[in-house]
Amino acid sequence: MRYRDRTEAGRRLAEKLAPYRGRPDLLVLGLPRGGVVVAYEVARALGAPLDVFVVRKLGAPGQEELAMGAIAGGVRVLNPSVVELWGIPDEVIEEVARQEQRELERRERLYRGSRPPPQIAGRTVIVVDDGIATGSTMRAAVAALRALQPARIVVAAPAAAPQACELLESEADEVVCEFTPEPFYSVGLWYFDFPQNTDEEIRELLEAAAGERSGGPEPS
Repeated sequence: MRYRDRTEAGRRLAEKLAPYRGRPDLLVLGLPRGGVVVAYEVARALGAPLDVFVVRKLGAPGQEELAMGAIAGGVRVLNPSVVELWGIPDEVIEEVARQEQRELERRERLYRGSRPPPQIAGRTVIVVDDGIATGSTMRAAVAALRALQPARIVVAAPAAAPQACELLESEADEVVCEFTPEPFYSVGLWYFDFPQNTDEEIRELLEAAAGERSGGPEPS
């Protein structure tokens, strides 16, 4: 099974999340970039507000697509198996984390603009990504959100590695992974169309979602 694109994946994922439709305390958060595209469809289907939660992957030196960890909201999560296998020293991890923290702050300003961060405490929060490979990025998001005291954290993704889903089940209140192929390989493998979304596209989606919630015009 493969998804046509992130829009189709979001609509399919929303069907799995239908029991949450219409809940007054519901908030949908997308992890940028691709997760926001999926989350946009989920939020529309569930009648929930959409916002962004910025997380940055810590790529292994020379293998940047391989996550040795992730950061979000002042929380750092490491992937011990990658760190140990590649023998990555602490000073390298610190340097990569500093670089990614700067990028995280830049994206926060870019995506949100003057809008304040959403209220998290006491709410049911669905955190959406376009796929989960190692789980490091999503684990950082869950840990950072947990510190903000939501009533419930639901992790949701159209496609995910089975091991990552199992790991997240011990950290989130619920994990909804529609498709868990084994072996997983990579997120992009499970999409026919998997472009690199731009920051501008993500900002436009967030603005469109806010406009729809306030009764503004539908996005073109």
